[in-house]
Amino acid sequence: MQAVLREIEKMLRETGADVGFSRPDDAPEGLGTAITIAVPLLDAVVDEIDGGPTHTYFHHYRTVNAFIDQALLRAALMLQREGCRALPIPASQTLYEGGKRTHVGRYPHKKAAVLAGLGTCGKNSLFLHRVFGPRVRLGTLFTDCPFEEAAQEPPACACGNCRACVDACPAGAILGGQWRPGIEREEIFDADRCNDYMRAHFMHIGRGAVCGVCMRVCPAGKRLKGAL
Repeated sequence: MQAVLREIEKMLRETGADVGFSRPDDAPEGLGTAITIAVPLLDAVVDEIDGGPTHTYFHHYRTVNAFIDQALLRAALMLQREGCRALPIPASQTLYEGGKRTHVGRYPHKKAAVLAGLGTCGKNSLFLHRVFGPRVRLGTLFTDCPFEEAAQEPPACACGNCRACVDACPAGAILGGQWRPGIEREEIFDADRCNDYMRAHFMHIGRGAVCGVCMRVCPAGKRLKGAL
């Protein structure tokens, strides 16, 4: 079964994604292996963000999410063909409980990505990829295809004294605390404040538009060519 995982990894890397594997302790029952992909966003698109999202960024964000969903569906079909079970988690999904928006999806992609050794998280609550910083979108696929690898210690937040995202956030939603494994998002980031600001100011861009300012200003977003 390791051979099919390597075939899948090769296929996903050929799309331009970075790939990692982990065994989260809260994986869906019977699906203990997580495959994580990180797809870089285009610098030329992100660099146009200035105080809020552009129409191009809005379209790019949705296109990359769809790309991730399609890539993981292809991986899932490859696994199913080999007799394995596979469950792709949507790249972008918001669950509702009691008729109220929760700002969370079925599973936190960031957790699986950190466990897979692809990076850490920042003060802005965004995943910081080891090469591309926050300029990525993530996807996760769970499977019962066995994978064994030594557990990795989650890396610490690399933000230090940097406050670029805290000072730039137009909603004041980034609270300035340091991320650490196990921290509740609400301790460092106010999702309701962010969402309320997006809805009040950027609905003309498109429904569900995210501003991207904290990602745009993050110094960890500088690319290291050839690092992957």
